Amino acid sequence: MTEKPQNPPIRVKMKIGDIEFEIEAQPDQIQTAVENILKPITEHHKNLNINPLPERQATLPRAETCRGIIQKLWEENWFNEPHGLDEVHSELARKGFHYDRTAVAHALVDLVKDNILNRTGKPRRYQYVQKRPPT
Repeated sequence: MTEKPQNPPIRVKMKIGDIEFEIEAQPDQIQTAVENILKPITEHHKNLNINPLPERQATLPRAETCRGIIQKLWEENWFNEPHGLDEVHSELARKGFHYDRTAVAHALVDLVKDNILNRTGKPRRYQYVQKRPPT
């Protein structure tokens, strides 16, 4: 019996408030692993009693997955027009989310598989556009 060759693992390093963590997993497992860690961290920060300074509002750290942010772009109808990987990556960075390009590419492929986005074009030049409008 031959074993199926595995893809190289993806490594994600994150710092949310005073908590730092690193995850290494296969591409098809990374989203679940990140979500399983983000949920208790988000709950931890919600339960903290933070007294904001009068001149500055204290904000809770944002703990969101790459796929979740891209899906929000879809919900905002950002994918009405086709966009390439570079444009999606730049838009996430503009919104303050600095994900690795491979993580963005994997999230886009997952959204194509889930029939949310459609991919057109040739390899390395794919364009992503909404397959169906958000409800």
